[in-house]
Amino acid sequence: MTTVVIADDHDMVRHGFRMVLSAQPDLTVVGEAGNGTAAWDLVRRLRPGVLLADVRMPGVDGLELVRRVGATPELATRVIVVTTFNDDEYVTRALRDGASGFLLKASAPGLLVAAVRAALAGDALISPEVTVRLLERLGPRDEPVRADPPLTPREREVAALVARGLSNEEISATLHVSPGTVKTHVAHISLKLGSVTRVRIAAWAWESGLVSRL
Repeated sequence: MTTVVIADDHDMVRHGFRMVLSAQPDLTVVGEAGNGTAAWDLVRRLRPGVLLADVRMPGVDGLELVRRVGATPELATRVIVVTTFNDDEYVTRALRDGASGFLLKASAPGLLVAAVRAALAGDALISPEVTVRLLERLGPRDEPVRADPPLTPREREVAALVARGLSNEEISATLHVSPGTVKTHVAHISLKLGSVTRVRIAAWAWESGLVSRL
């Protein structure tokens, strides 16, 4: 059973997230906080598997929570930022400080569950609304991508789905293959592009025209 703490200063948002997550047999919400200070106290006391954190909250904001949790590895907590603000700087700071996902509150409920599962699997799920411009900014400048990588048709399919924000589990369901097979494809794509990160795979897929722009 994976434990989750929800941090948001709106009661209805917390209630909605709790309803969505509690409907899953392997997820349980163990705490809620209406501000960042209370959320940080809950995380240190309960050590949840996942923390859902809004960006703008009284006291400690969500981005500072990401930084604090990332600087305290013994907590073993994954942080997913869930916000109404699709801001470049927020995305950049959150993911570079160790967030395991960045979702907009307008996303479908299924994406929230997928983000939690992706975080637990070591992936970082980003809302599809995040554009190629943001993906390019998040990619390290010293991480060049090969101009014409020899990807197989299946690897191109996987790269396109990565670019659309799908987790390995979602890609597995979409393509009707095992999660292990997807993980292998992603590893091969990374090597063929020049040993790059998942974010740079996504950026390359958008830039190369492999997927249609949102």
